[in-house]
Amino acid sequence: MSAPCEPRATAPASAPPPPVPPVPPVASATASAPAARRPALDWRIRFAGLSLIWGFSFLLIKVGTEGYAPFQVTFGRLLAGTAVLVAAMVLRRERLPRSARTWGHLTVAALLLNALPFSLFSYAELTIPSTLAGICNATSPLWGMVLSVVALSEDRPTRRRVAGLGVGFLGVLTVLGAWQGFSGLDLPGTGMALLASFCYPVGWIYVRRTLAGTGSSTLALTGSQLCLATVQLAVVTPLFTSAPTSFPLLPTLSVLALGALGTGLAVLLQYGLVQEVGPTTAQMVTYFIPVIATAAGVALLGEQLSWNTPVGALVVLVGAALTQSRPRRSAAAPPTPPPVPGSPSIGPAGRDPRLPQP
Repeated sequence: MSAPCEPRATAPASAPPPPVPPVPPVASATASAPAARRPALDWRIRFAGLSLIWGFSFLLIKVGTEGYAPFQVTFGRLLAGTAVLVAAMVLRRERLPRSARTWGHLTVAALLLNALPFSLFSYAELTIPSTLAGICNATSPLWGMVLSVVALSEDRPTRRRVAGLGVGFLGVLTVLGAWQGFSGLDLPGTGMALLASFCYPVGWIYVRRTLAGTGSSTLALTGSQLCLATVQLAVVTPLFTSAPTSFPLLPTLSVLALGALGTGLAVLLQYGLVQEVGPTTAQMVTYFIPVIATAAGVALLGEQLSWNTPVGALVVLVGAALTQSRPRRSAAAPPTPPPVPGSPSIGPAGRDPRLPQP
């Protein structure tokens, strides 16, 4: 994806931000911004590509852990993903954040949104199927609603969203086979996958509270964040693992693809979608990920699938969709202006355009 250098925009820090952060008047912003270049591929094709990339990520994690320790898989994917984003930043002549305060907040965001959940998913897939990991990832919107009610005073739940929360967690219990006493389920592995999905909304809320209005572009912030996460894993990995004695072909290719595609290219596709069709439509990719992850695990890895897994996954997705519903805007209400390209677009319920990366 190539695009002209994007102008910076700083969102006002006063007052709680609406679904899209406040921007200067649309007319003046549009007049001063250069004409956006139309992407070569239709957004629907890029949406489908992003769904496939993130859906197959759980399979790639599983294959990667067959040849490397979980921390090594995470470090490899972060290193490859950072390389892709750094190359994009160089091509677009993006500037790194200058504020030490911003770098401090990015360090925390790197831990919550990258280093910790990526590592937890890698450890989880040592003992649970990739299909179950993909379904656990879909619970992020449920955790997000719970946390947003506690941490974001302006995001009050409606009856529909509360019902969606109940439906979603009922789906989780269905996937886990609660009526069977969770027999045959690896509880530590499943717990790590659920904890990984919980990290994402925690990170989104932290980002919303600390990084909105920094003046840096989303690409610069995310590239810097991934770079910091790579440094974190570079420190941790040697402490808990020994250097690999061999580099098996398939696990190595899986880790490289996981990083370059699932952590690098996917982020570029995601931000392009957010800018073109908005965060609400772009985040719908979250609901396709468990479907693709389940199909890939069964078809390519031969993982067993009982009836409660797809049924529970469907219930989880229905509940997650309900928790993300918003009341219809009245005809008299003024429309929300579109985000200025390059501004950090923090969405409702603590959602950052950085969707949960598996």
